[in-house]
Amino acid sequence: MRLILADDSVLLREGLVRLLDEAGHEVVAAVGDSRALLDAVERHRPDVAVIDVRMPPTHTDEGLRAALEIRERRPGVGVLVLSQYVEKTYAATLLAGATEGLGYLLKDRVSDVADFLDSLERVHAGGAALDPEVVRQLLARTTHADPLSRLSARETEVLEHLAQGLVNAAIAERLHVSLSTVEKHVNAIVEKLGLPRDPDYSRRVLAILRYLDG
Repeated sequence: MRLILADDSVLLREGLVRLLDEAGHEVVAAVGDSRALLDAVERHRPDVAVIDVRMPPTHTDEGLRAALEIRERRPGVGVLVLSQYVEKTYAATLLAGATEGLGYLLKDRVSDVADFLDSLERVHAGGAALDPEVVRQLLARTTHADPLSRLSARETEVLEHLAQGLVNAAIAERLHVSLSTVEKHVNAIVEKLGLPRDPDYSRRVLAILRYLDG
């Protein structure tokens, strides 16, 4: 695949370029700020952009704001956020939209190169690759009037796996339960959250995203 890397750490950029090149991918641009990232996306039209959250000039949320702009202007470009931080406001906005071709991984939790490359391939193929810790932080709420507090511990665990983009069969394998058990948990989740039955919307997706934008 054709990739763009955006990270203000030169060492990390160069390391990723070498890693991805060895894996058979082409890095068409490696940049250190969000403006250069947006320009590179327009110029090269990559398959996927790998983006850090904190970049110049303020080192706060430039990467996520650029990711939102890319999703709006170039929806065919996959976006994989690779950061040390969960910037909740813009991350929630990013994940509240369509999650096809979208990923958010935490650098400190990427311990296996093969898993990282697998996540990249999943985003390229139009899937989602979300770190469970990212999902957990974004779903965190006080229990006061929070519909998520109605879920059992197992249902919450299933919801977190759903938010990673996993299908029911994959969740069943990870939790060492039957497929029918996962299906029952998913049905219980959408019922407890009071999600409407509407043919225009996926209750499964609403269960994942409804409270991320609050």
